[in-house]
Amino acid sequence: MAQRVTRWRSKLGAARLFDESGARPTLDGAGASQLFALPMIRSMTGFGTGRGKAGEEEVAVEVRSVNGKFCEVKVRLPRELAALEAELVKQVKARLNRGTIELSVKRLGGGDGSTVVPRVDLALAQAYATLHEQLARELALPASKPSVSELLAAEGVLTLEERPADLLQAQAAMNAALDGALGELEAMREREGKALAEDLLARASHLREHAAQIHAELPKIVAAYRERLTARIQELLGAQPVDPARIAQEVALYADKSDVAEELTRMGSHLDQFEKLVLEDGPAGRRMEFLVQELGREVNTTGSKSQSADIAGTVVALKAELERIREQVLNVE
Repeated sequence: MAQRVTRWRSKLGAARLFDESGARPTLDGAGASQLFALPMIRSMTGFGTGRGKAGEEEVAVEVRSVNGKFCEVKVRLPRELAALEAELVKQVKARLNRGTIELSVKRLGGGDGSTVVPRVDLALAQAYATLHEQLARELALPASKPSVSELLAAEGVLTLEERPADLLQAQAAMNAALDGALGELEAMREREGKALAEDLLARASHLREHAAQIHAELPKIVAAYRERLTARIQELLGAQPVDPARIAQEVALYADKSDVAEELTRMGSHLDQFEKLVLEDGPAGRRMEFLVQELGREVNTTGSKSQSADIAGTVVALKAELERIREQVLNVE
């Protein structure tokens, strides 16, 4: 994968913080379409559904995922299938690395089209019939027996219960349904990931452009400081000559104190690694979060060292862009 990324970066001119002109090369339509045909990051947002049937058992599975630091699976399924929860969680974690995943299982009608069966409480029906006869005797009413429909209408005699589940068949049906649902979810996460990758690469390009602006300003800042210092000393000394060695020493101290070349170099290295991770075929979110944190460190150091209003404005733009990247990276698996 590293060789493939290096090849693409060489083709697309993305290997350095900025080029000789101080501008960050951009991708044309053909280059971008080829680039995004490569495997790359996936989003943690997705949704999928699936259905499966085995024998008399048929189930529908719905799975959705959102951002999460770890892989957390929440399962909702009928009581009679509770024994299968651990296996469901295991299968989900085998295919998804990060995110908060909600999995819902619904049991559908089997061969007869229903998940419930009627149950008659014969003992209770007998008790109703006996009480009916006893009441007729006590009140000296004509002897009669309750009809079947009257007994079935009595409270508690007829109930509807969940049809007992065949766990082996239910497991097979759920496996098929879950596979389909996870397939849809993964496809959606990949589509979202490509959109994230495009946005992150564009924003990384903006960071490089801002860094190039700072790099271009550095010599101007030192030269401007030399002019101000010389003018100020000349103003104080009047007609006395200015010591060029002293001026050079002060300018050198200022240049060393305000030099951000190392920060810009590290920023370029972090961006190189960041762009490689965008094209990573696998989980990269946590490593990207770390790199964003390190980029923030370099940007803050650059801002604290700089005494130029122009660079200060560019640092503000860097921080704003970096914050947008940070928010997007939270969506990366």
